[in-house]
Amino acid sequence: MAEQDVERLGFDFFSRLPIVVEAHNTLVTSDAGILPLREFDCQIGLTERFIACLEDRRDPEQIDHSFAEMVRQRLFGILAGYEDCNDHDALRNDPAFKMVSGKAPNDETGLASQPTLSRFENAVSIACLWRLHDFFLDDFIRSFKTPPAFLTLDIDAVDDPCHGQQQLALFHGFYDQYQYLPLVVSCAETKQILWPSLRPGSVHAALGADDDLEYIAKRLRAAWPDVVIHVRGDAGFGMPWMYAVCERLQLLYTFGLSTNNVLKQAADSLLQRAVRQFEETRETQRLFDQFLYRAGSWKNPRRVIVKAECNRVGTNLRFIVSNRSGAGILPQAAYDEYAERGESENRNKELKCGLAGDRLSCHRFVANYFRLMLHTAALNLLVRLRALVADPPALTAANQADQPSLESSLGAEAEPAAAGDTSPDAALAGSMKSSQDVPVQDPTLPVAALTGHERRRYHNYRRRKDPLGQGHIDTWRTCLIKVAGEVIQSARRILVRIPAHWPGLAWFRHVCRRLDELRRSAQVQT
Repeated sequence: MAEQDVERLGFDFFSRLPIVVEAHNTLVTSDAGILPLREFDCQIGLTERFIACLEDRRDPEQIDHSFAEMVRQRLFGILAGYEDCNDHDALRNDPAFKMVSGKAPNDETGLASQPTLSRFENAVSIACLWRLHDFFLDDFIRSFKTPPAFLTLDIDAVDDPCHGQQQLALFHGFYDQYQYLPLVVSCAETKQILWPSLRPGSVHAALGADDDLEYIAKRLRAAWPDVVIHVRGDAGFGMPWMYAVCERLQLLYTFGLSTNNVLKQAADSLLQRAVRQFEETRETQRLFDQFLYRAGSWKNPRRVIVKAECNRVGTNLRFIVSNRSGAGILPQAAYDEYAERGESENRNKELKCGLAGDRLSCHRFVANYFRLMLHTAALNLLVRLRALVADPPALTAANQADQPSLESSLGAEAEPAAAGDTSPDAALAGSMKSSQDVPVQDPTLPVAALTGHERRRYHNYRRRKDPLGQGHIDTWRTCLIKVAGEVIQSARRILVRIPAHWPGLAWFRHVCRRLDELRRSAQVQT
């Protein structure tokens, strides 16, 4: 192209030299960091198995965009922050999205447009949704190299406000909005979601949860006959039918229990003791007790754990019901373990907010069900990659001399790079060193057993040194996905150029190294 034909824009605010901007006919993407995620997906085959659950009834001679292309276009778009089909009208010719969807960067045929993607989502049948449910369970089972001895399943209801004319978007009095009410079952050990289910907006939180739980438990025990399954849920799931299915299937359970006058009376002496101790010490008091209780709708008594807390804000009385054998001996440990289910709510938050899992704006209920599964598959891909690249610091013994300088050492920045070394890897070397252990009083304890100040200090330290290992999707977008790249296709290769001084380059290389290790490990096994 002749130079005089190029449109140029000039700016005069920089006094020493003029600034000229011109459009250049080259392939550029702002999401080059999505490529390692696609490589990881290729190695574990997640989207390939997801696509196999779908049934394409279109005339093959009339097809421009395959289901495989559109699934990957949508799934990786969700990970990159393009949660709606409308976003893909602007991404049809993006070279990175062409590559992850299976097209060459310079392919003149663009990716699917918004109308095509909408028709695709609405073409999914109920039979496909059932196969996708099995896909999530199968993928969860495949993710284990050895059979687990114990699994903790957290079950939760997630409100999804609706603002259009979606089918079965109904008013829920508790949330005071028109909504859907998805049911999500996740694993506390792996952080994966193994059962996403879309439900009408006005249903009870536990409606249908017993049937779903029974199907999940039977599938897991078919794969692992000896696995012990513990189910946790808040008070919305503390219903007679949930107790019944757990006891019939011999599942351990811990559910929240709604407060009533009978429970308050049984816990009154414990609460008064907590108040007296707080008045004497002015320190927060958390007291625990347990007793057998039978509600009017229960067939038999069950063990209830009570927590009575008193602090400067006031009093707090909470109840849970559990059939775990140790709950009657160590009620505080049983309650604290139940409280750990709050971590599963972080997965729900990441699904709903970070990956826009609440973007269920199709008219048809079945299409929105499929959308929920697309967003869940994207989260599971991220969760599994997060586990692969995690590099948590180890624990080491803290002696008395370490204590005065401990806070300052953990709050310090990473060690500076060697003189003259300005490469991104050198600049980030200190941040990625697991050898810089975290001193604690008892390094023989697992990280999960840390409490109080040591627990907070460890996780604050890890968030700085291992951001991808625990970071939500926004962290991944900042550190890895959102990077400009120039794409050059030749007969021999496709070259992607990214900035040499991009701050996230070392994280990019770290992820690629872990993927290479995974590839070599798979080759050795085969």
